[in-house]
Amino acid sequence: MMRLLALLPAAALLAACGSTDSGSGTPAAPATAAPAAASCQNLNRDSLDQLSSPPVMAIDVNRSYTAKITTPKGSFTITLKPKQAPVTVNNFVCLGRAHYYDGLTFHRVEPGFVVQGGDPLGNGTGGPNYKLPNETNPAPWVTASVGMASSSAGVSGSQFFILLGDAPFLATSGVYNQFGNVTDGFDVVQKTAVGDKMTSVEITEQ
Repeated sequence: MMRLLALLPAAALLAACGSTDSGSGTPAAPATAAPAAASCQNLNRDSLDQLSSPPVMAIDVNRSYTAKITTPKGSFTITLKPKQAPVTVNNFVCLGRAHYYDGLTFHRVEPGFVVQGGDPLGNGTGGPNYKLPNETNPAPWVTASVGMASSSAGVSGSQFFILLGDAPFLATSGVYNQFGNVTDGFDVVQKTAVGDKMTSVEITEQ
């Protein structure tokens, strides 16, 4: 597996290892099979995986968005930050509304550090064909912060992580788009184990 920041073990744990490219030498699909952009409407996991760039903007950065993630152990709520990371929040909202995360697992849990999930392959190597732009920002990396995983290929399109403890080194050790904070149900996050599934992700807009 290829990992970013291999010399920083804690940071490497946030890597979205590899990509959906198998490296088999198979010719790339025609461009028409991977549209450059699409609206959130009528998208599902398969169609999102084929996009070559993030979904077009469908959110209003002046409105408030939350994501309620339900697991067998309970639910927790992420308050999203559209002004802080608009493309990343728009992407997460689109994936949530398209039920992309439903049934996916948390594939990595490091006690005291991080819980990570959102990989359709469940092993840290999967996600859509597109990568998100760098939306690093000055928000502090404290307990309950939510960010997108990263690798040498760029910021992941679907894998996200939740901090179980403060990790200020993330501000300078790589490109990790922080786009929200867990504001309710953090005890559920703390109980999460490898293999736990996301039953559903409910997006609320106000």
